[in-house]
Amino acid sequence: MSIKRTYLSRKKAAPFTSSPQTSSSPEPEELPQIHPLKRKRPLQQSNILNFQSLPKAKKQKTTSELTQLHFDTVSSLKACSICGLSYTIGAADDVALHKSHCSRVSKGLEWGKEENRAAVKQNVRVIESRLDKVKSRILCVDCSIGGVIGSKISRLLDTINRSLSAPALTPSTLKSSKAYLFLTPTSPTRERIVGCVIASRIEHAMEIASPAEESENSEDLLCVDAGLFCRPELLPTTMGIPRLFVSLDYRRKGIATQLLSAAAATFIHGCVLRPEDGQVAFSQPTSLGRMVMTKWGGGRVRIYEE
Repeated sequence: MSIKRTYLSRKKAAPFTSSPQTSSSPEPEELPQIHPLKRKRPLQQSNILNFQSLPKAKKQKTTSELTQLHFDTVSSLKACSICGLSYTIGAADDVALHKSHCSRVSKGLEWGKEENRAAVKQNVRVIESRLDKVKSRILCVDCSIGGVIGSKISRLLDTINRSLSAPALTPSTLKSSKAYLFLTPTSPTRERIVGCVIASRIEHAMEIASPAEESENSEDLLCVDAGLFCRPELLPTTMGIPRLFVSLDYRRKGIATQLLSAAAATFIHGCVLRPEDGQVAFSQPTSLGRMVMTKWGGGRVRIYEE
């Protein structure tokens, strides 16, 4: 019965035509079109791709090529014949550090208007002025000072320590020390620090043995450095010189002697220290420092340990 209802309803919904065939017979339902199955062709040898004969695709570079600058670290190290600093060739940081250090060792540190203004505010003392034809001067600065002058002293001490291969001075030593700076003008408004003496308050030092004592009683003496012997007894001493430095371009002009004399005269207010009386000591001087010590102190300057 259900099939018949469906047929009748479709008959009523069909459009009216004049053809007798369409009016007398119902319109059949459309069936899905079925395509005939295609027969697969057998594989032939010519249809098989020969992958071995195909050209290989070039691999694209995904990473940038790296260039090796220095493989042998020993041969890339260079020791400067001027300042003595060793640095790595091709390393930008090392090259820049050496360039600035070598310039300071040879020519000194800049001192300009900013430092002069700060010196007035921070009560930096002028010990001597108009020392020569170019009107050089000597300043005295507390090593514990801060600000612009403190930064300049810190940079100067770093240069001196690198040049002398010496350790940094301890904070307690800096607190009881004074820096004597030799400034020489390079232009009407600018100067350079070309010499420096650090004077510290000490208590004891050792007396240097004479050449006769070295040959007779070398076993009873204390060897401080190669060729330098001292008596082991500690003697009361007032002032010590842990650092003495003059820039290379300004040596053999009496700058070290003037700085030492200024320190001995003003280190203790109202009391002039006499090196020939054993009131001044050096801390393990270099060969050049030993020559200055002997010439300035008349062979009576003592040695102390920092």
